Amino acid sequence: MNADGTHKELVYEIERLLRDVSKEMRRKGREILVDFSITPPQFEALLLLQEHGDLTIGELSQKMYLAYSTTTDLVDRMERNELVERVRDQNDRRVVRLHMCEKGKELIEKVLFTRRDYIMKALSSVDKETLTLLKVSLQSLHDMIMK
Repeated sequence: MNADGTHKELVYEIERLLRDVSKEMRRKGREILVDFSITPPQFEALLLLQEHGDLTIGELSQKMYLAYSTTTDLVDRMERNELVERVRDQNDRRVVRLHMCEKGKELIEKVLFTRRDYIMKALSSVDKETLTLLKVSLQSLHDMIMK
């Protein structure tokens, strides 16, 4: 087989493997979230608030690729569960930002710890050199895709 055909086959196999890993991570992630009484969208919202700091509902909606009304319902539930709070912007009182409450911060850290522990156990038999190569490869793939 020529080089182009081999390249194509490798790319197809990489795509399939990424899809399989992603599907299993989502499945296990949902299983973990059940233990913490949080939904996948709530987890995603908390991750975004952790990464970006306080956001407006509109900003969160855009980052989650959800309709504004859907995000508002999500935030209402999270606020009732004391995971986030609506706070007026100091510079513009018309703007309302979502601020992660202490309970939300603690919850996201516990969930991330459990997820990382799952991955650590799955990779426990892999040597440091192979893990480093995997990390470098995933970082390269990430960088190429995110261009």
